[in-house]
Order: sequence, then C-alpha cells, then structure tokens
Amino acid sequence: MNEANGLNPGEAGLSEGAEKFLGVSDGEMLSFSHLGSLDSMGDVRRKIYGHELDQPAYDRIISDIVDLDLSNVQLSAFITACAGDRMTLNEIVALTRSMIDSGQKIDWGPDPVFDKHSIGGLPGNRTTPIVVAIVAAAGLKIPKTSSRAITSPAGTADTMETLTNVELDIAEIRKVVQQEGGCLAWGGAVQLSPADDILIRVERALDLDSEGQLIASVLSKKSAAGSKAVVVDIPVGTTAKVRSMDEAERLASRMRGVGEEIGLKVNPVISDGSQPVGRGIGPALEALDVLDVLQCGSNAPEDLRKRAVTLAGELLEMSGTIKPGTGEISAGQILDSGKAWEKFVRICEAQGGLITPPVAEYVEEIRAPKSGRVTAIDNRKIARLAKLAGAPTSPAAGILLKVTLGDEVAAGDAVFELHSQSNGELEYAMDYLSNNADLVQIGDDDGN
Repeated sequence: MNEANGLNPGEAGLSEGAEKFLGVSDGEMLSFSHLGSLDSMGDVRRKIYGHELDQPAYDRIISDIVDLDLSNVQLSAFITACAGDRMTLNEIVALTRSMIDSGQKIDWGPDPVFDKHSIGGLPGNRTTPIVVAIVAAAGLKIPKTSSRAITSPAGTADTMETLTNVELDIAEIRKVVQQEGGCLAWGGAVQLSPADDILIRVERALDLDSEGQLIASVLSKKSAAGSKAVVVDIPVGTTAKVRSMDEAERLASRMRGVGEEIGLKVNPVISDGSQPVGRGIGPALEALDVLDVLQCGSNAPEDLRKRAVTLAGELLEMSGTIKPGTGEISAGQILDSGKAWEKFVRICEAQGGLITPPVAEYVEEIRAPKSGRVTAIDNRKIARLAKLAGAPTSPAAGILLKVTLGDEVAAGDAVFELHSQSNGELEYAMDYLSNNADLVQIGDDDGN
C-alpha cells in the first residue's frame, strides 16, 4: 500500500461521480489514454473571433459537451463567445437543434401539450406552479420540467422541492401526467437537453446568461419534453434581466422565429419587471406565496395572482378550447373555484406527497430609515442579498418583502425581513446591506 495516496501501483482512485458516469465498480480493469484533439475547439475559436457557425459545428460542440470532453475553461470560452448578441438567428436555431438531439425526448402522441416559462431576472416571480395547476385543472396536458436557479435566489425546481419530490424520471413523469394532466419536475433528473445542464453549471459560476443560449436552453427543453405550444414571460425593467422594450421585443421575435423552425408555437408575453413579484424571495418563502394564491388566501400577493392568471389565460386561449380574449377570465374562475388548488394537491401527492416548507432559524427585520414613499426596488441587489443570506442552497433562506412600489412608510416601519439558516450567512448579508442601503429607495415629501 502506498501510504502517500492510499493506492498500490497499478491502481486508480475515482470519485463517486466518475464511477457513476463510467459505470464501473471496485476491482474492475480500466485503461487510460490521452484525450485526442477536439475538432469542436476549432469551432469555438472561430466563434471567439466572430465567425458564424453552422449546424455541424454546433453538433460537434454539443456532442463534446455531453461526453464531458470539454474542460470548464473551454466551456467558459464557448459561453463567453456566444454572450450578448453574438449569435445570429440561424446559429440559435442550430444550437437549439443540437441541444434537442443531445438527450432524451418525450413523445406524448397526438395530444396537444402545453408549457410555460419565464426568462428570469425578477425575484419572487414564481408563477409556474400556479399556472400548471390552473391549466391542468382546465383539462389540458402540461408536463412541466423546470430548472434550478442559475443566477437567481430560486428556480421553480428549488421552490417546488420545498413542497414535494421533484426528482422524477421519464416513466414517473408519464405516470403523473397521465393521472393528473400535469407535473412539476426538475428537468435535470430526466436528461432532456443534457448539454444545457452542463452549460448552466458554468453559466452560474460566471454569473452569465446570454440571449442566444437562453433561447436555446428554454426552447430545447420545451421541445424535448414534447411541448407543442409555450407561453414565455419576459419581464422588463431597469434592474430586470431585460431592461428595455426594444430588447424585449427583439427577444420575443427571436423566440418566435426559433420556435417556428423547430415546430414549437411560442407566445411571448412582455410584462412589468420594475420590482419583485409577491413577497417571498427564496425557495421556501416563494412556496408560501404560491400556497397563498392557490388557496385564495386573504393575504395572497395580488401581483403574483394576476401575473399567473394572465399567463394561464394565454395558454387556455392557445389551446383553442375557449374564445379569444376570455382566457384570463376563465383562468381566474378556475383559481377562485378552488379547482386549481385541488389539482395542485393531487399533482404533489402523485409526485410523492405535499410537505410543509422549512422555516429559517434566523430572521432580521430591516426598517425604513425615514418616512416617505417607496420609489424603487432594485431587483438585482435584492436577489444578491437573498443569495448572500443562503438562498437557494439553504431552502428557508431569503427575503420577505413588506412593501411594494408606491407604498407610504413611516420611519421605523418594517421594509423587509432577512431569513437565514446560519448566523454567519445572516451577518454576511447584513454586511452587504450596509454598503447597499439603496436597494429599497424611499423618497421624502420633496421627492428626494
């Protein structure tokens, strides 16, 4: 036995992840060789220098990504080369097709299948569970696979994981959808567009989410999941991911164009992104907002309810089962009747049971330094603060907002609460807050 590393000559040690990926067990014979040259890196270098890539080039790149032949440095180079507006519409279509072909696909047969997505960048915008419940309660098929957070304090999968099991395989997804018409699963568990999950991991570290790869990420997973029609929420605001109407309209046009090329009907909805949606920011706190809306509670966040009803109404109209212009009314009626809540409970039970979201051990109330009107809430800084408090890694961590834009507050009134699972993370967040006191701005009577 070699005491320095615990291995004898001729032995190799593998991580659990490597063992699982290679499908080997202790004692098996392994052979090793140097990785050959990768043609895909020539494609990446061409992209770095501003050249347009064709379908075979993206096929090579995505194939090597899925085979784990590219290092994180090489992946970072590819992601950065595609950032901003460096991809043409043809390139986005090619990347989307390559990502669709890289993994499993679900075929639901001739039945129309619907989906919903938000491009993100707006804290607390957890409409998906509500939309799925309404649409499934209306009798439509909506097998929703969602991502975990990339650069935000929570993704839909993170939030739903505080309420039920989300790690379903394709057979389990089929069973739940056949039984209830919809599901709320983590997409990473079913290898739909597996290249996307690898890219997301690196994008998270870079804190980068480029337009072309965003479109390819969203639409490749929708297509691979068997969807035929999808509504996409595009929030616009000065501190949202999309900051102008021109940018939103460009993104919407590109999404529609890529959708047409891959046989997916895409209906983008441009919405208000001037402030967070709901009260909770972070997995468990957002889950509580979702439950309040679905249960039609007296304190349910009205902005979250309205946004979810609008998006669900769009899907109902896209289905052709109701008259144009009546979708929002129909969606609201389904929600108010309690049918959406009943459907949500059944979906959660079919996925493994409905559970109670966790509660943070440490809570710090942040108060207004002066009297006045709330004039601005910085989405990016609020999201950053929630992440420093521990979200989404600590599900109970995050922020509970007590105000919205236009509210009048008196000096000393609670503006929001910081929730954390450890005192150290709470102190870390408080240190950030001390240097970013303007993340909730309050104007005085003189407008200052």
